[in-house]
Amino acid sequence: MPLVSVVMPVHNSVATLGASVRSVLAQTHADVELLVTDDGSTDGSMDLLQELARQDERVLPRAAPEQGGAARARNLAMDRARGEYVAFLDSDDMWLAEKLERQLAFAAEGDAPLTFTSYYKVDGDHAGEACDFTPNGRVVAARARVTYRDMLVQDHIGALTAMYDRTALGTRLMPDMPKRQDYALWLSIMRDGHPARGLQEPLAIYRSGRAGSLSSNKLSLVKHNWALYRRHEQLPLLRSTLALAGATVHSVRKARI
Repeated sequence: MPLVSVVMPVHNSVATLGASVRSVLAQTHADVELLVTDDGSTDGSMDLLQELARQDERVLPRAAPEQGGAARARNLAMDRARGEYVAFLDSDDMWLAEKLERQLAFAAEGDAPLTFTSYYKVDGDHAGEACDFTPNGRVVAARARVTYRDMLVQDHIGALTAMYDRTALGTRLMPDMPKRQDYALWLSIMRDGHPARGLQEPLAIYRSGRAGSLSSNKLSLVKHNWALYRRHEQLPLLRSTLALAGATVHSVRKARI
């Protein structure tokens, strides 16, 4: 059974952290290491992580030397990874129990070292555990195959579902950007000639705002997407403008699910 290194950044997430961790530990594919980086929490998140680590040796928490944001926290975790695969889960999201088992089987069927899945959306105040989740109609569907060109138009990959093959790609870190660092990582993998494959079964649970709302957070991503296209991808002005238009439309559509 391949070891999967699960990367989880944490910052003041004590209200949702326990459910997120338990959803990893309850995977039917049990060969996992949960690499958690606490990024300067002040709400007791690290105390909870230490208690969860005492209960299960697969939980491996570490405090960041200084608060540096999600990209640095994830990279600190990836630097410790021992697994053949690296998967991502934020501390306010959850996985269904068969997520890793099904995704590993799916990854073994194809030649794409980056895979992802469909996922469910729930409201931000959702209080349940993954084991008690009742499927709803709010599904963000995975596209079967995504290329670099596709990804420039919109980010098709939910970070909570992404997994890459470390034996094929090596350890791929996220650019140190304030936002959209996960998007930048997927783009860098695909730019190197590796399309991504999507498993259309929803296998994760994403906490979001109220269905149909368009939060100020979504709007704030416009400037970060623009920086990604112009600085990180170094796209020309026209291509950046077209990419930004597509990404904005996609963001609005997802917010309405």
